[in-house]
Amino acid sequence: MKTTLIAGVKPAKFDKHIIGNLLLNQATEDEVRMEKLLIGVRNEEGEIYRLIGATKPNSFMNAVEELGELDLIDELKDYDDPQDGYDAIFSEE
Repeated sequence: MKTTLIAGVKPAKFDKHIIGNLLLNQATEDEVRMEKLLIGVRNEEGEIYRLIGATKPNSFMNAVEELGELDLIDELKDYDDPQDGYDAIFSEE
């Protein structure tokens, strides 16, 4: 899985837990957006600050599970199709 921080957007306070729990490779924003499945993570201000891209559905599901274990909520869990290009968007609330 690949990840990047979005330039100019403040990372969330819980970001170090994401890096600690998921095996992620740093990449450019363009490289992450080219992955088959895309996860966004919101900061406390409600802005998406981190992108996580997964090539395989299995990797995506592992990431979703790990983020859920960090008590983050998937805003798109009730949707069958991607929303605004994201397959999942996680936030604290």
